[in-house]
Amino acid sequence: MKKKPLVNYDSKSDVLYIVTQKGNEEESLEIAPGIHIELDGNGKVISIEILNASNFFKAVAKPLYQHMQMA
Repeated sequence: MKKKPLVNYDSKSDVLYIVTQKGNEEESLEIAPGIHIELDGNGKVISIEILNASNFFKAVAKPLYQHMQMA
């Protein structure tokens, strides 16, 4: 069975970290404003970092909540 990703939220810095597998970060790429993926030496994704997470998820949650209310 595969391990589930480890999720950690740092409320002081408002950053959400999602660790997909263990490894040493060799490179970081910004794939969208405020969203970074960290890669190991083989180019595999080891984690995802979302800056300003509360704002990011607020923008996602509001339309989802409104849609659920209409159903």
